[in-house]
Amino acid sequence: MDNLNEIREQRKSKLASLRNEGVNPYPVSVKRTHTIEEALEDFSSLSKKEKEIFIAGRIRAVRWHGGSTFFDIEDGNAKMQAFLKKDHIGQEKYKGFLDIFDVGDFIELRGTLFKTKQDEKTLSVNGFKMLSKSILPLPEKWHGLQDVEERFRKRYVDLIFNKEAKQKIILRSKIIKEIRKFFDKKGFMEVETPILQLIYGGAKASPFTTHLNVLDLDLYLRIAPELFLKELLVGGYEKVFEIGRVFRNEGADRFHNPDFTSCEFYWAYADYKQLMKLCEELFSHILKNVFGSMKIEYQGKIIDFTPPFKRVDFYDLLKKDAGIDLESIGIDALKREAEKRDIQIDKGEGLAEIADKIYKKYSRPNIWDPTFIIHHPYGAFPLAKPNADNPKKLANFQLVVAGWELVNAFSELNDPLEQRKRFEEQEGMFKAGYTEAQRIDKNFLEALEYGMPPAAGYGMGVDRLAALLTNSHSIREVILFPMMRPKE
Repeated sequence: MDNLNEIREQRKSKLASLRNEGVNPYPVSVKRTHTIEEALEDFSSLSKKEKEIFIAGRIRAVRWHGGSTFFDIEDGNAKMQAFLKKDHIGQEKYKGFLDIFDVGDFIELRGTLFKTKQDEKTLSVNGFKMLSKSILPLPEKWHGLQDVEERFRKRYVDLIFNKEAKQKIILRSKIIKEIRKFFDKKGFMEVETPILQLIYGGAKASPFTTHLNVLDLDLYLRIAPELFLKELLVGGYEKVFEIGRVFRNEGADRFHNPDFTSCEFYWAYADYKQLMKLCEELFSHILKNVFGSMKIEYQGKIIDFTPPFKRVDFYDLLKKDAGIDLESIGIDALKREAEKRDIQIDKGEGLAEIADKIYKKYSRPNIWDPTFIIHHPYGAFPLAKPNADNPKKLANFQLVVAGWELVNAFSELNDPLEQRKRFEEQEGMFKAGYTEAQRIDKNFLEALEYGMPPAAGYGMGVDRLAALLTNSHSIREVILFPMMRPKE
């Protein structure tokens, strides 16, 4: 029997002992008058009055000194030292604690506060109660910092030991809270749209498929909430947003996870230029309210989010970085350029898709400061309106920061006949082998025929935003349980 199994069997034996004595090691109720944070904050008053309090948490470390034992107890927000003295609590209870309790167990403590000779705030224990007996021991040294895969597989252990990882998740939660506050203040209504869909749409991506038994229907997990949100514009709402999970059956890397959180909003009677201004306001709101500054550090460099953000035309960027003039080059010549640069072309891809691959190799990694990449080529986003000055270009932008594409936004196409034509073009690409092409959504086209007001739409990757703002190399750092290949 290896050491881990020996410890597990020992702890199971302790568990059996508790039950034999009529003690429930997993009780229903807990008495807690103070969190540890509250006890520490009100320490002066509580210790002076010698007021008895109840706290609860996990035992993190134990130090024995003959008839005295010091141990650390930690709850969700703070840690405190506790002191157990045989002469004070009685020999039987003292021995019971030493025999039964282990590091990792959850415990309820009753006692009064005092300071040790080392001036450490401490709880003098008058009584204790098992709340949850742990069977497996916490690792003596968590090697997850070195073994990244293990960290994400055992995220619960990582959060116990890795304070930085825990703080990043807390910051992510605050970021989402501020996003909601911002849109609420701007008069947007939060809504929920279907995750199971008859036809996937709103983005270029491969879907996950499933089956609904009761109706004998094949369904898709949504790749974006866009089309349903725009149907709400048809229905008369002018400002709507949704924060929720979307699912794309594509590769997993530092920028991608098969399921991720997006924030999308749609704004009637606005265009992509107004969206850029609102985007700057949103980022200013988040930075000020979460971080208290318009500047953050990412990978050793400072990023300044003070508006206005830089604006660069996609065509100009490709000409500068890759020497390709999209205004004059044809699809065949662009394919040859891509092949010369070792860029793989997939079946059915058009000029916009190939240009995007070249951009991602030569331009995007070098964009550091917040930059709006505007006016992508026709075909890049089949739901976007063309630019009024040049129909070869779209009325759109992407926000890129430190190589991260954070936002995709545009003036929404509301011409039902043109939208049908775009969908048919995409359907042709799908039949030619381009699996990420958008499919024809007849329900959405019918909704457009009832009339949709001019509008602007905006999609933002919440995981990417959180990763950037918390100085994380990968979105897996800010997703609590990222997708992992099974170890065995």
